[in-house]
Amino acid sequence: RPRVGSRAQGRSAILEKFGGAAKGPAPHLRRSGGAATVKTMLLEWCRARTRGYAVSAAGGQPEGPGEGPGGGLTAVSAQHVDVQNFSGSWGSGLAFCALLHSFFPDAFDFAALEPSARRENFALAFATAEERAGCAPLLEVEDMVRLPVPDAKCVYTYVQELYRCLVAKGLVKTKKR
Repeated sequence: RPRVGSRAQGRSAILEKFGGAAKGPAPHLRRSGGAATVKTMLLEWCRARTRGYAVSAAGGQPEGPGEGPGGGLTAVSAQHVDVQNFSGSWGSGLAFCALLHSFFPDAFDFAALEPSARRENFALAFATAEERAGCAPLLEVEDMVRLPVPDAKCVYTYVQELYRCLVAKGLVKTKKR
């Protein structure tokens, strides 16, 4: 019997966990250039949707995009949601919360979130995605808080599924082919 490496076992575990989850790239993100282009486009979409979101590093008065006098961010010691990749950028749960808040601003008070409350941030984001967007619960809070840096493939798969659900609900406008 051939020996299966830990990487293959990990991949099998992810596939088993995600079972009947989304297959292939998110709808309307398919372009010539392959998977790397789709991944880049999805990352840019996340970056655009979360731009301007910040929370006070001490708790206090976080800011949504364009809040504060003159439309600028006013938190003195702010931690900005800065989506640069599908791993470390999502580690506090704030990127998930900001992305969902950009579609469902009445779902929760973004101003009440704290960067250090990872477990609560992930729980809030995943519950909101499931309840409001109909997104399958592909990630579990415990899996996300177990590692300081989330697995990029898991985050990418989840964001892809969220995008697909938002398109299906008509909340993301796409170009008709």
